[in-house]
Amino acid sequence: MFESLKSQPADKILALMQMYRDDPREQKIDLGVGVYKNAEGVTPVMRAVKAAEKRIWEDQQTKAYTGLAGDPAYADAMIGLILGEAVPRDRIAAVATPGGTGACRQAFELIRMANPDARVFVSDPTWPNHTSILNYLGIETVAYRYFDDETRGVDFGGMIEDLKQARAGDVVLLHGCCHNPTGANLNMVEWQAVVDLINERGLIAMIDIAYQGFGDGLDADAAATRLVAGSVKECLIAASCSKNFGVYRERTGLLMAVSADAAQTDLNQKTLAFLNRQNYSFPPDHGARVVTTILTDDALRADWAAELEEVRKSMLGLRQQLADELQRLTGSDRFGFIAQHRGMFSRLGTTPELVEKMRTEHGIYMVGDSRMNIAGLNARTVPILAQAIVDVGV
Repeated sequence: MFESLKSQPADKILALMQMYRDDPREQKIDLGVGVYKNAEGVTPVMRAVKAAEKRIWEDQQTKAYTGLAGDPAYADAMIGLILGEAVPRDRIAAVATPGGTGACRQAFELIRMANPDARVFVSDPTWPNHTSILNYLGIETVAYRYFDDETRGVDFGGMIEDLKQARAGDVVLLHGCCHNPTGANLNMVEWQAVVDLINERGLIAMIDIAYQGFGDGLDADAAATRLVAGSVKECLIAASCSKNFGVYRERTGLLMAVSADAAQTDLNQKTLAFLNRQNYSFPPDHGARVVTTILTDDALRADWAAELEEVRKSMLGLRQQLADELQRLTGSDRFGFIAQHRGMFSRLGTTPELVEKMRTEHGIYMVGDSRMNIAGLNARTVPILAQAIVDVGV
């Protein structure tokens, strides 16, 4: 049996991580992997997470299963965090998932079950795992223009033109905030235009929100998702806690299905639980319980929000420092887009050849499409990166 297996394409980011580890140079910089790091290069455990884990360790009396959908208190807490009052709770079905990836996978499974003919429109570029999973499931994908390599902003005209090719029932996959891999986001006027197009053409919105709190703040980063969910008949929302709670290895995610009315919610909830059963039965609980403990305790929530704000401002500071250094070196403001982007990532909009040149000549590791993880920098390495960008002629 096994002899018939074929090698699968290597994950480019994982391969890049291995190349970085194998590089003997001391002055090398890892801007590839999408994990937050502080100035010391460490992905810290947040204070509120430590406190919540201690409380759980002291109080928890069982490790029995919670339920196919996970703990309902976790769903309630996350729905409140992401959607606020945008949608009545009785219109929302939700299940815990193994991270945001699990939420996306279950959403795609639900799309295939509900409408096998649906196509999923994805931004060009998007998080590579979106298209990888969709292709694996045999769901047709259609790319829509998103990033303009000249302006390093959103090609909104191209985006709308491409989405007008979607048929009723097709799904539009959108990044709720801090677009991965570009860092370029729609403004709220543009979001409203997307909502109008979705409603006019009978499309289904799916939002992947993995970086709430990393861009302009918790509520500001949720504004687009709340607008969409409150303005369309139905939608899917895949959420991750990996970044904003720093619980990467705990695999903590949530999938929400927002229906047109409360009468549909029960069937949606049962369907999501069924899909969980077919895939992994009961979702992991530890990360979800940590998140629930934090979000339902005023003191822990305030401390978490304060530390998250420190993280957000740190990344904004690094963005501004890099943009300023590049302006100093080049005498041009053409890299000002770096300070305007939001979240962990920015896309330089350069060629794979120049990205490779930065790696070989300067020890700068970033993904071939020129996505760089801003959180991989610190005050010392920003000037090194800026000089490398100038030296290779980006």
